[in-house]
Amino acid sequence: QVQLVESGGGLVQAGGSLRLSCAASGGTFSRYAMGWFRQAPGKEREFVAAISWSGQSTRYADSVKGRFTISRENAKNTVYLQMNSLKPEDTAVYYCAANWGTMTDDPMGSDYWGQGTQVTVSS
Repeated sequence: QVQLVESGGGLVQAGGSLRLSCAASGGTFSRYAMGWFRQAPGKEREFVAAISWSGQSTRYADSVKGRFTISRENAKNTVYLQMNSLKPEDTAVYYCAANWGTMTDDPMGSDYWGQGTQVTVSS
């Protein structure tokens, strides 16, 4: 059983930056691909970014390419999401997810989820 705890959310003005962190425990972190998803009010949960277990491969949603960067430190059992040039449409609850083996951009394909952290971008 893997436990995931996100942190780093908050309120920021458009154009600003935030870095989200997700600390994992209870499993072999280095064997899990990790992902970030988000869910805005009234909308379905959507894929944001994913990183392979080694950190050598990454994948991004088109809406965040060039603005967000996903990274991980296996020695610290932590995955990060650096978010730059934030826009009001990035406002959502951001969730960290772990998937055994390969990366996935499918919310239904993740094995474990964190509780989420709120990101609010004001215009």
